[in-house]
Amino acid sequence: MEQSLKNLEQEGLKAIHGCTSIETLREVELEYFGRKDGKLTNIMKGLKDLSNEEKPKIGQLSNAVKGVLEKALAAKLQAFENEKLQKELSSDFFDTTIPGKARTVGHIHPIAQVQEEVERIFSQMGFAVMDGPEIESEYYNFEGLNIPADHPARDMQDTFFVAGKNDEKYGRMVLRTHTSPVQVRTMEKYGAPLRVIVPGRVFRYEATDASHDSTFNQVEGLLIDKDISLSHLKGVMAEFLTRLFGKPVKVRFRPGYFPFVEPGVELDFSCLLCAGKGCRVCKHSGWVEFMGAGMVHENVLKAGGIDSKKYQGWAFGFGLTRLVMMRYGIDDIRLLTSGELRFLRQF
Repeated sequence: MEQSLKNLEQEGLKAIHGCTSIETLREVELEYFGRKDGKLTNIMKGLKDLSNEEKPKIGQLSNAVKGVLEKALAAKLQAFENEKLQKELSSDFFDTTIPGKARTVGHIHPIAQVQEEVERIFSQMGFAVMDGPEIESEYYNFEGLNIPADHPARDMQDTFFVAGKNDEKYGRMVLRTHTSPVQVRTMEKYGAPLRVIVPGRVFRYEATDASHDSTFNQVEGLLIDKDISLSHLKGVMAEFLTRLFGKPVKVRFRPGYFPFVEPGVELDFSCLLCAGKGCRVCKHSGWVEFMGAGMVHENVLKAGGIDSKKYQGWAFGFGLTRLVMMRYGIDDIRLLTSGELRFLRQF
């Protein structure tokens, strides 16, 4: 058996070196390594019939012969491929002065660009950036935010429910209608004082038009501390808008209702597309609804485990997608999620 393996090795090497093409090399490979009738394959299959004394020695020699032949096959194949390449290069003319093809390089989506800038501005003002699940429970999306099942506000946000967990406290699973659920989650985890923003994607059962879509991005803000009032909110938002737009922007506050704040306010700013003259985005009013805000409701503080006698706070939420429209002068919100490369390449 030992001599047979040595003879097989010499025969195999001679056959490999004598090959004149890749095709004949493949035939030699099949002759020695074929699964059914390969010469070396048959020898290795017969190892099981050897005595215990012969198995280790013959097995080691078989692996050594296999390695030698495989290495010779690989070297011969590489030689054939190199030879083929040389022939192609010598027969085909290639002008090395021709400019290469420029590869298209992608870039960050305009929504992500503005989100990064919003996060940077608020971080400079001491706000932490938080995140939460997009598939949320009824409790965190509604009940924990002072919107019980029989509350009329549910009708304004009746949205996309999904099959899943359904228990007595947390209820059904829903695609979150706002980033506000992270308010309660953050209060539960970190307590007070607290200063955070929560950017993220939200979903609502909306009729789409130039300024509304069923999927959009939102930024939630929450500040909780002692002796907090709406004057702090006004100062923070004025500073934020000034840094974001790089110029003074007219703003106005008006009363607004939101179940999770009391009192509630709405902030509008002058439309940057039409300079306050009126267009379809601002509904020809000259003003764009920017965000809702207000002092955090006592029930929301309790849901988050915060002592409402000791701490107060305010919260706000604005559409990041609408802010992108104002920033870049986009007159249709649907363009941002259309996937139209001709549009996106402008940013």
